[in-house]
Amino acid sequence: MDVPSCQPAADRPAPVGVTGRVVVGVDGSPGSREALVQALAQAARRGTVVEVVATYPLPLPWFGGAPMLSHPEALHDVTESRARAFLDEVRHSPAVSRLPGVDGVTTRLYVSEGPAGAVLIERSRHAGLLVVGSHGRRAARDALLGSVALHCVTGAACPVLVVHPEPPAPASPSVVVVGIDGSACSRTALRAAVAEADRLGAEVEVVAAFGSDGRWTDLDQASASAFEGIRADVARGAARMVDDVLGSLPEGTGRPAVRILTVEGAPADVLAARAARAVLLVLGSRGRGGVWGLLLGSVALRCLSTVRCPVLVVHGRRDEEIAVGRAASSEAVTAAP
Repeated sequence: MDVPSCQPAADRPAPVGVTGRVVVGVDGSPGSREALVQALAQAARRGTVVEVVATYPLPLPWFGGAPMLSHPEALHDVTESRARAFLDEVRHSPAVSRLPGVDGVTTRLYVSEGPAGAVLIERSRHAGLLVVGSHGRRAARDALLGSVALHCVTGAACPVLVVHPEPPAPASPSVVVVGIDGSACSRTALRAAVAEADRLGAEVEVVAAFGSDGRWTDLDQASASAFEGIRADVARGAARMVDDVLGSLPEGTGRPAVRILTVEGAPADVLAARAARAVLLVLGSRGRGGVWGLLLGSVALRCLSTVRCPVLVVHGRRDEEIAVGRAASSEAVTAAP
């Protein structure tokens, strides 16, 4: 499909009806390659377009009365050329060509100067999904999560899918794992997991992990209960949430098979183990145990750093609407003349 570059945001025409586009950041790294593959697959399942975002550094400051870079527009041209070649290569790779429906996906290139994280967050404002690699070309080798991925997960205005260069082979049948803890954010994650499983033709495994400081609503009064009593409280809370979410889905929405696991242990460790062969792990950005004011909870951060399958992070109510396909974009990506 066509791959036009985009006009600056201020110059773009009025919306023309593109809904919930998938935005993906690329920089030529292995992580961004897998991110682009995932973005194309997501767009094929959602029936939407892919906006491929490539950035380059801000021009260097003036030095001694003259700019250190005499033709900063050359950076734009080189970045655009490399991004086009990268996109063309990935689109024609065996991993992409065999994806159902991918031939009909329109891809559009957006090239901008500036920090990658900031540009991607701006482009996420009217997107249905933002896809990023766990590490970019400039990431430190020993970093557990790249700075761009972390920036996007904490600041994007839509759900963020973080992918690793070499995701594990998923189990059969495909399973989408989602962690819940009774919080409003985990409810949003559960709805997103159901929607993703429906798109993937997968089952949903709902994991409710608990420890001695269990975070479910009724556990503060249950500190003296026997272990099985606490487990029962958690299981009841999880079942109520699942029943409520499935019962509130819009008419005609798919309802994949759902199973609930109530597991003792640290939530991040339990989720990482359950997601070892999952096709996707879905998390709320902050759970009931999060510290107020933090943009990303400790469980989400640890899972993003250790889990190898794609991880979808959702935030608030707007993410819930986007996840089930009810939030429409107010902006379209349009081609330069």
